[in-house]
Amino acid sequence: MADTEYKLILWDLDGTLIDTIEDLAAAVNYALELRGLPLPSLTEYRGMVGHGVRNLVGQALGRSAEALEDAALEDFKSYYTANIDVHTRPYPGIPELLGDLNAAGVKMAVASNKFQAGTEHLIREFFPDIPFVSILGNREGYPLKPDPEIVEEVLRSSGLQKADAVMIGDSGTDMRTAANGGIAGIAVGWGYRPMSAAGQYRYAGSVTELRTLLFGRDI
Repeated sequence: MADTEYKLILWDLDGTLIDTIEDLAAAVNYALELRGLPLPSLTEYRGMVGHGVRNLVGQALGRSAEALEDAALEDFKSYYTANIDVHTRPYPGIPELLGDLNAAGVKMAVASNKFQAGTEHLIREFFPDIPFVSILGNREGYPLKPDPEIVEEVLRSSGLQKADAVMIGDSGTDMRTAANGGIAGIAVGWGYRPMSAAGQYRYAGSVTELRTLLFGRDI
């Protein structure tokens, strides 16, 4: 297997490795419908995700319904936990890319703002053969991305240095996480917030382009 530029990859989850938007939207809609509230469009949901489920539910509720947030969040979690993988699937080409990276000896981790149990469930379901060095989501007592703590935690788990690592994600939050953590960043163009090649980071518009960036050529 070909050598790679990086020894450690920190992957964002939602919008980067897997497409979760329909199941997230269905769960929030369930909580909103219970309260007779209007339902956002799928396009609107794409702009809401990425900052944790409390933020997602709060945005969907709107300021006029802030008092309902805690109860609505519990309804969301209950529905989402039971229906987390109805529509969710890895993006085409991602399982094969992870397999090739693993075969090349690249260490990988997941650095997500999704709640921890959901992050672990989806990774183990869709990528059971990948020995991630860390699977990190939203955990009590830990800050969310773009705080650099998640980068530091992965580096400690991997035993590697900042110069060895890259964060790959579909949002500005992921690129700020990389910058704040002092590691490289690659933005991808297939997620929920279309990224631009004009940013201060490397860019891959497709999984094929990402493969070429990581391996130096299409393998």
